[in-house]
Amino acid sequence: MQNNSENTNIRDKSPGESSADVIVRMFPSDANPAGNVFGGEILKHIDMVAGIVAQRHSQSNAVTVSMDSVNFIKPVFVGNVLKLNARINYVHNSSMEIEVKAEAEDIVTGIKTVTGTAFVTFVGLDKNGKPQHVPKLLLKTDEDRIKFEEGKIRMEERLKLRKKSNV
Repeated sequence: MQNNSENTNIRDKSPGESSADVIVRMFPSDANPAGNVFGGEILKHIDMVAGIVAQRHSQSNAVTVSMDSVNFIKPVFVGNVLKLNARINYVHNSSMEIEVKAEAEDIVTGIKTVTGTAFVTFVGLDKNGKPQHVPKLLLKTDEDRIKFEEGKIRMEERLKLRKKSNV
């Protein structure tokens, strides 16, 4: 059981317990005149699904700290269904790294295309808006352990960059 002054019912969790899938239909208001969905619109949905995962895991309010390694691989078009799959990879004290995969589906043809990926870092907050410890990750599979170690390396790099930019 994770010791947490805000909620003593918080327990450590596996990545699968907090994962989330969101499906959104893309409309003309989401796109430029050529029918390509704005990157900012996709980023909004990436941030939203990552936030769901962070709040599920922490069982508290959580805020975006960084969004990095955002890759727009293929375009998303008006009429496509955008499917976002998010999972938590790494936890350290109050911070959580969430990996998001974006996939577009042409629902007429059924063709699905991976269109983007991102890593989003959130921090769990207590009722006073201060960072709080979040549950540890239960690493049940080899994939969980690999993603945790990769996430740890990315988090260390983020912290180094943050220190450099605060100088």
